[in-house]
Amino acid sequence: MAPPATVDDVTAVLQALFDEAGVEGFVHAHDIDSDREVAFRADAPVIVASIRKIAVAIAYARQAAAGALDRAARHTITAANREGGGIGTDSCLHDVTLSTRDLAFFMLSMSDNAATDKLMEILGTEVVRAVAAELGCPRLPVGRYRDLWDPVWEELGLDPDGDIDAQLDQVSEERIRGLAMLDPTRSASSTPREITSLLTAIWRDQAGPSEACAEVRELMSHQLSVHRLAAGFDADVRVAAKNGSLWGVLNEAAVVEYPDGGRYAVAVFLRTPTLGGRNPAADAAIGRAARTAVDHLRRAPAAIPTKETR
Repeated sequence: MAPPATVDDVTAVLQALFDEAGVEGFVHAHDIDSDREVAFRADAPVIVASIRKIAVAIAYARQAAAGALDRAARHTITAANREGGGIGTDSCLHDVTLSTRDLAFFMLSMSDNAATDKLMEILGTEVVRAVAAELGCPRLPVGRYRDLWDPVWEELGLDPDGDIDAQLDQVSEERIRGLAMLDPTRSASSTPREITSLLTAIWRDQAGPSEACAEVRELMSHQLSVHRLAAGFDADVRVAAKNGSLWGVLNEAAVVEYPDGGRYAVAVFLRTPTLGGRNPAADAAIGRAARTAVDHLRRAPAAIPTKETR
């Protein structure tokens, strides 16, 4: 199937594939080495979920490059850092000791929330918030997971020290959908364009010292999940990505690099009709949307601008 030839064609294809998957979609793709872009609701506020960890990673890498922290220093993840039921050390029953660098590795490779909280503890919330704002994401959610989730439990009237899963079973879907945390107009958020701008700065060595940017690029290349955005591209295309999920939210942002040197930052955000569980159609839509946008950028002459779709 030939890539869509015009901006209107791209818009139609993206809308059709989101309709087919039964989701609401938001996309921005940017050619890192030019000003070409594809924008589909790219300036609408979106819930970023774990994509926020990219900002934590660049804050860590900047401090490491400056010698302000030791990549090899050992840190212990304890019950105070674990929410339970998550991935990686978040589900460990006992304390785990990792280096500073490996906290960042676990954070980006498997989206380990406990490792993220320990790294946030080391860096400090204000440092990460300042980095996010400096790099064009001033409303990005920043903080330890307990800081982000305690207001949710309070809004739902749950006991944070009790069995959260059991309590959530008694909460209606309507109440969960009405949470401020899931409304980008009432909570910390970003936009697809802001996220691709952050990625572009990292890949252009503009998000910090070149050493720091290179470290984040390398860490992002190890994401274990490949069933969303990466699935839309051929095996010879290098994908460095970070995904995110929440109730009714599926996202992924990445830079895809082709053998011919083409580099493209792309972010796809979805709102889904179901709150959780597996959603193969939505996962596939992320990869298909990213590929559609990038194919257009690779085909479109530099003189042909794209336009925003709201």
